[in-house]
Amino acid sequence: MTQPPPYTITLGAADYLAKIVEIVTRLELGLGFNKNHNLHRENRAQAIYASLAIEGNSLSLNEVTAVIKGNAVVGTQAEIKEVKNAYEAYGQILGFDPYSTIDFLKAHQLMTVGLIKEAGKFRSGDVGVFDGDRVAHIGARPRFVPGLIEELFEWAKKTTLHPVLKSAALHYEIEIIHPFADGNGRMGRLWQTLVLAKWKSLFQWVPLELFLYEKRPEYYQAIESARKVNDSGVFIEFALAAILDAVKEREKRQERRHDQNQRDLELSKTHLAILKALKTGDLSRKEIFASIGQYGDTRSFSRNITPLLNEGLIELTHPDKPNSEFQKYRLNDKGKTVISP
Repeated sequence: MTQPPPYTITLGAADYLAKIVEIVTRLELGLGFNKNHNLHRENRAQAIYASLAIEGNSLSLNEVTAVIKGNAVVGTQAEIKEVKNAYEAYGQILGFDPYSTIDFLKAHQLMTVGLIKEAGKFRSGDVGVFDGDRVAHIGARPRFVPGLIEELFEWAKKTTLHPVLKSAALHYEIEIIHPFADGNGRMGRLWQTLVLAKWKSLFQWVPLELFLYEKRPEYYQAIESARKVNDSGVFIEFALAAILDAVKEREKRQERRHDQNQRDLELSKTHLAILKALKTGDLSRKEIFASIGQYGDTRSFSRNITPLLNEGLIELTHPDKPNSEFQKYRLNDKGKTVISP
């Protein structure tokens, strides 16, 4: 029988959990967060920037965004490669099984290919975590690493612990086992995001990593404090505080966008014309603007179609491929109520 990792759920963690669930419900059901594709791309760039910056990558958020878009930036090849690798790994996040060792290694391969020799493999040697010249922590001996990860994932798959709490516990245990020669921090953060995203898919777009980066001293201290008492409770409480901050910030931003879209919709007759055009069937961007007699440039799209997507009145026919050449737009039930007599 697999032994659970040692953890305590503090009163603080329980309080944070309740608040997280409440805000996530509002984001998911009330503010149309899942439909805001522009915000998703921005959040993904922030997550990658922050996770890499924690490990010392010097590229700025603007530079990371440029790399993701395929633009040239001034930086070392290694740092640019880290961004490209992380973008690939995060892009496949919902395809990973959080309890599969094979997927764990596949994700590490994506994250570190071209950067280290043991990409996609558990380390073959000992490794230590240093605080200056002092060894702060020695990872598990390499011969024990595969078994420890298997046991950890077996426990995580079977436990009834809430996914938010479980995500933090897994993050901590990955850092303590330190299964790879490099990339352990990136993998711990990615795997926490994965567990959260499997619970609620919107978490693939919530840049928890940004809030961990902003609280780096507390992040490191929480890991160290938990390690000293051999109980991840301190880290779990810290991680949930960061998750709460992250979803609070997303809620504030989404509310501002929602309010602006509401004001725009109240003032625009063009939006109603688009909704009525879509009542006849799915239409491409070009077909929409042709039907209302307008030129569909980027500004027109942002002003007239994006608010309808953000408000949840229309939806993409290919939501997983927003830039697909076959992309069309359809009127949904909420949109139909707006133009119904």
